[in-house]
Amino acid sequence: MTEPVLSIRDLSVEIPTRKGIVCPVDSVSYDIAPGEILGVVGESGAGKSMAGNAVIGLLNPPARIAKGEIWLNGTRIDQLSGDAMRRLRGKEIGMVFQDPLTSLNPLLQIGDQLTETMLTHLDISRSEAEKRAIAALQEVGIPGAADRLNSYPHEFSGGMRQRVVIALALCAEPSLIIADEPTTALDVSVQAQIVALLKKLCRERGTAIMLITHDMGVIAEAADRVAVMYAGRLAELGPVREILTSPSHPYTDGLMASTPLASRGKSRLHQIPGSMPRLNAIPDGCAFNPRCPYAADKCRHDPGPQGVEGRAACWFPIVRERTA
Repeated sequence: MTEPVLSIRDLSVEIPTRKGIVCPVDSVSYDIAPGEILGVVGESGAGKSMAGNAVIGLLNPPARIAKGEIWLNGTRIDQLSGDAMRRLRGKEIGMVFQDPLTSLNPLLQIGDQLTETMLTHLDISRSEAEKRAIAALQEVGIPGAADRLNSYPHEFSGGMRQRVVIALALCAEPSLIIADEPTTALDVSVQAQIVALLKKLCRERGTAIMLITHDMGVIAEAADRVAVMYAGRLAELGPVREILTSPSHPYTDGLMASTPLASRGKSRLHQIPGSMPRLNAIPDGCAFNPRCPYAADKCRHDPGPQGVEGRAACWFPIVRERTA
């Protein structure tokens, strides 16, 4: 089997607070293979972005990795020093954020930002970096790429800025891209273009992508596999078709039922009762038990099995015939 680009093993992130230690990521494990898009989905506060920040080494103190391991291309990276992680970011791991203006320097031309990134991570000349910058903009669909090198971020539309950010993330040829809500601030037509672009780059370059989103439509369109997170834990992990059509965890089932497609013909969308617990008020047992229609006494005292490939983190998973 092909060695995974990214391997997360039993990862937990802790944040000390005045009211005690909270755990936004709790014992999470998954892999991403070369050329694969793993969708990480869940409500706000589920721990999706925190897991991505842990991988790229951007946890804001006092947040810290409490346990677990992160492996990138066979090398453990969670114990690297700050300088070593800075050398890794950009070269081995690219990042695409929700708001492209947070990734681009408003005072520098796009061409300068692309070439400086390549000169930092690659052993090439400035003229070669400029040629590659034009090629990178062309690859992500920026028209008149050579002329746009001298443009500033504010001179691009939102969708075009996000394309520039993707070019910036890819220009040093990383093996892993972490895309954190890359389509949230964009209109629907531009969202589809960005999703298509990520799939194209993944297929042609063999880049592994961690796609963090709360949009099930984006997951259905882009992802090969999906990891569903709830209150810091992995609720369910598996192929996207199986998870979307035959979810095993009651939380995943509720998410699927809440989509317009699943609720078609009904007067209103299905709603999961209640809300996700605060990190300092996670209930005993399974964190989803106060909202779960199938919860039993066992669920209120024991957190249940750990979510891994093909197994939901649930004592009483929904069993149904898998669709082809």
